[in-house]
Amino acid sequence: MKKGLSIIINIILFAIIVLLAWQVVKSIQAPIKFKNEQTMREKQVVERLVDIRNAEVLYKNANNKYTADFDSLIQFCQTAEIPIVKIVPDPTDTTYTRTISDTIGFSKVMDSLKGARQDFNIADIKYVPFAPNNEMFELEAGTIIRNEVIKIPVFEARVPYEVYLATPGAGFSEKEWNQRRDNAKAEKENINRYAGLKVGSMEEASTDGNWEKEVEL
Repeated sequence: MKKGLSIIINIILFAIIVLLAWQVVKSIQAPIKFKNEQTMREKQVVERLVDIRNAEVLYKNANNKYTADFDSLIQFCQTAEIPIVKIVPDPTDTTYTRTISDTIGFSKVMDSLKGARQDFNIADIKYVPFAPNNEMFELEAGTIIRNEVIKIPVFEARVPYEVYLATPGAGFSEKEWNQRRDNAKAEKENINRYAGLKVGSMEEASTDGNWEKEVEL
């Protein structure tokens, strides 16, 4: 009887050891898995933000301002053309030292944005990848004043963690996922960084993405 009880106790202890070991491994792997999932999602979000930036820059070149309206931006991209400019010698300059810009044709804005991507759809530019309810990027546009008189057009497109990290990754409970997302948000806010991804700025004349700036720090 005692021998049987000893076997049972050993089995229980072994099970406890296995469970504790599994918990330790899980606690080590969980932050790595979360970071990998976050990185994978952010790669696609960044691609979308770069498309927004490229579209906004082309829009500004044509209209001398940025737009905060996605429908106007999308329509512009679908219909507008941009000049193809070549730098050539000024034919009126006998010294052959001056040059002029000569428009040699036009290209569609869509061709410039699309590049070699066959699955590119300009209508999707406003939607955040991995957002559960087709949430859109926050988009602002306006001007800032420099030297008290010079008006400079600016824009900013952004999305917080809560949108593209809303749904749990594989292997995470909703509670655990939300806790890790909140921890990541707190880390950013503790160093006065935006907890999410954004491109452009409403405070300075910049079209940089915050993922590019943070790499430089």
